[in-house]
Amino acid sequence: MSDESYLQTFIQRSLEEDVGAGDYSSLACIPAGTTGKSVLKVKESGMLAGVFVAKSIFKYLDAEMEMHQFMNDGDFMKPGDIAFEITGNVHALLKGERLALNCMQRMSGIATLTNKYVQKLSGYHTRLLDTRKTTPGLRFLEKAAVRTGGGYNHRMGLFDMIMLKDNHIDFCGGITQAIEKADQYLKKNNLKLPVEVEVRTLEDVREVMKIGKVDRIMFDNFSTERTAEAVKMVGGKYETESSGNITLDTIESYAGTGVDFVSSGAITHHAVSLDLSLKATFS
Repeated sequence: MSDESYLQTFIQRSLEEDVGAGDYSSLACIPAGTTGKSVLKVKESGMLAGVFVAKSIFKYLDAEMEMHQFMNDGDFMKPGDIAFEITGNVHALLKGERLALNCMQRMSGIATLTNKYVQKLSGYHTRLLDTRKTTPGLRFLEKAAVRTGGGYNHRMGLFDMIMLKDNHIDFCGGITQAIEKADQYLKKNNLKLPVEVEVRTLEDVREVMKIGKVDRIMFDNFSTERTAEAVKMVGGKYETESSGNITLDTIESYAGTGVDFVSSGAITHHAVSLDLSLKATFS
């Protein structure tokens, strides 16, 4: 499914959940066919994200809806800013209001937090990755928000990378067995997928280096000192990634080790939604 078709399906399902049999509040007091205009007001500082989602929501409800943008995704915003104005059928405006706000507030919070992490990496070659620690059903929007904030997406799901984590390795009987079986599986099924393996010790790193057949090695919960040693051991032969309890306070020290990537679940699961509102205007 393409990103656009996925978005359209998401909008349809979300509106079905919210509207149900009908928006009776609007039906009760506003004549059908009434047109009007609303403005997206910023009430909290941060990075704007999700304008494209709001536009799709309102266009889904009213193909004739017109949006005039004053700000774009990735712009820094402050209280009092107007991100856009939207004009069209009032019933459609009111049906889409909460869904658009919920998406934009969540996405803006993620983009804002992501950008704080990214700024800590300025001057280093290390890049910030997200994880699969996302809200079910919202992953594609949350990962889009990470990109808006300057981060990069790790795998989208279980289908676009072979990632051998600690549980896979333990259930399989060891690192060597897991890598060999993954390699055999890819060849047997003619699949071209990157392979990443998680390591917990420097001895694990040595074992992976002997086997090969991977694209990236992830250092799980390594100290910065141990990470620097592991990066040196890998010597650029494979991509390297640090993961596990990396915070805003520590991310720069990890970047200083020379690791290629730092992944953080916090940029999605610890992000706080920003305050936005959509208000009728008659100006």
